[in-house]
Amino acid sequence: MNERIEANATLTEQGEEFARNIAEATELSQQIWLRLMQGQMDNETSQETDPLHIAPSFSELLRVLFDNPQQIADATLQYWQAQAALMQQTTLKWLGGGDVAEVKLPHMASAGKRFEHKQWQENALFEFVKQSYLLASGSVQDAVHSVGDMAPKERRKVDFYTRQFLEAMNPANFFALNPEVLEATAAQKGENLVRGLKMMLEDVERGKGKLLIRQTDMHAFEVGRDVAITPGSVIWQSDVLQLIQYAPGTEKVHATPVLFIPPWINKYYILDLNPKKSLVKWLVEQGHTVFMISWVNPDERQKGETWDSYMQAASAAIDKVLAETGAAQVNLASYCIGGTLTGTLLALLNKGGDKRVGSATFFTSQLDFEDAGDLQVFVDEQTVQLVDGQMEKGYLPASAMANAFNMLRSNDLIWSYMVNNYMLGKEPFPFDLLYWNADSTAMPAHVHHFYLEQFYTRNNFAKGVLVVQDAPVLLADINVPVYHVASKEDHIAPAHSVFRGAQMMVNADVRFVLAGSGHIAGVVNPPSSGKYQHWTNADMSADGLEGWLAGAVETPGSWWGDWDAWLAALAGTTVDARQPGAKLGIIEPAPGAFVKARFDAN
Repeated sequence: MNERIEANATLTEQGEEFARNIAEATELSQQIWLRLMQGQMDNETSQETDPLHIAPSFSELLRVLFDNPQQIADATLQYWQAQAALMQQTTLKWLGGGDVAEVKLPHMASAGKRFEHKQWQENALFEFVKQSYLLASGSVQDAVHSVGDMAPKERRKVDFYTRQFLEAMNPANFFALNPEVLEATAAQKGENLVRGLKMMLEDVERGKGKLLIRQTDMHAFEVGRDVAITPGSVIWQSDVLQLIQYAPGTEKVHATPVLFIPPWINKYYILDLNPKKSLVKWLVEQGHTVFMISWVNPDERQKGETWDSYMQAASAAIDKVLAETGAAQVNLASYCIGGTLTGTLLALLNKGGDKRVGSATFFTSQLDFEDAGDLQVFVDEQTVQLVDGQMEKGYLPASAMANAFNMLRSNDLIWSYMVNNYMLGKEPFPFDLLYWNADSTAMPAHVHHFYLEQFYTRNNFAKGVLVVQDAPVLLADINVPVYHVASKEDHIAPAHSVFRGAQMMVNADVRFVLAGSGHIAGVVNPPSSGKYQHWTNADMSADGLEGWLAGAVETPGSWWGDWDAWLAALAGTTVDARQPGAKLGIIEPAPGAFVKARFDAN
């Protein structure tokens, strides 16, 4: 009798604890909702009802669907036949008839990592929910992707935003449909929801009324302590950049130094992430004198900066590198949008007979934007005008670019964290790459407008009508040796697009290399990791990337060694190692003040 009384008391206590946690979770939800509504009012800068200019693309899709009734009827029939088969098989399993047979899913259906919990496979109800979702979402994506004829850019736009909607509707995102969340809530008596909603409220407050999803422990890293730690010094700076010179890693170094021109869309230390992954550290250990541009994180003080002034700043950095080292030339290395700037600068210099640059390396850098990947869905004449409105202070807020990049991989970078952080109540794992990803930068207004308009919207460089510093420039103006790296799975700078830009350098000696993996992992892939592979082919005359790849040689592992061999052949004789700032002096230790400036929610 006493044991029964104690058991009942325990159940009562647990029930009361569960009720308290649910009540607290409800109160937190109300606070979050009110703060989000307040933030919406505080941050409202436009009455635009379609800020991403989606409606015209979906209107065109509707026209295409109405014009192709037979395709829609066939697709609808296939869908309902598959749903009927799924229901029949699920009913048999509920009645003890064994496992649910796999229903043939549409081409574009993908389960991904979101359904890894065992209940999605073992529980008949959750398995039906999963399979039904995959069937429906895959059918919608297939229809949107294939029915009728649409302009490629319009098709890409409706594909992208349809995928965003369907990923948001994933049953794993909903409390009552996610077995892992239900299991955790029962086991923890709702404490996971309290922890998670407290985190959400903190993230809304940090975002000043916008939800800034934490993807890692932002307190676990510090720039200069845990990331960006290769020894060096800031030896010169201007209003828009600091120039870092790294300490040598060998007693002798190649005569010609290397200057990195990184992107300013995010911070340079992706190339100096940690000692094991640092391209900078590896390069100095190969005997190179390495310099790095660290772009300013702009605010109102950079309101007047332009693409031309950024080119002039990079050119001034070249002068400082040559003055510091006494070298006659510098080998440039660039990444992403830094490569786009480098391409325009190099074309201008080469056209004018300037010989300061001995070679140029481009990492996942687009120069032809005809088919510029998923980011292109955000850019047309109307959205450029809207972005201009967001830059009234002279810069684009850091959160704007961060949100765009997160949307490119929303399942991984948005929805998985919504569940992990706010439903399961788990702190995200400390991860240096995600810390870098969250260390967002603002964009100088005129520079960003020029980039969107001249490259993404009009593709003027590839068309031969781009004007910089009052001079027309062509990709054919580039006439120095070029090393061009693309990544096979890159969704930001697609490999086929990068290849076309490389082919347009008809007067340059181009070595094109295709790396395995994507925009980041394809570049940040040290030889010691033994990951991925790369392809090489000296023949650049192929009709497109697939033709080039058909004649390419595949080599396991990183391309870094191949690049070093190419670079060393252009780097001259060896000289005594150079200490940072021996001629220009030292302003401060690396990584410098510019890279440490943070704008979490500007």
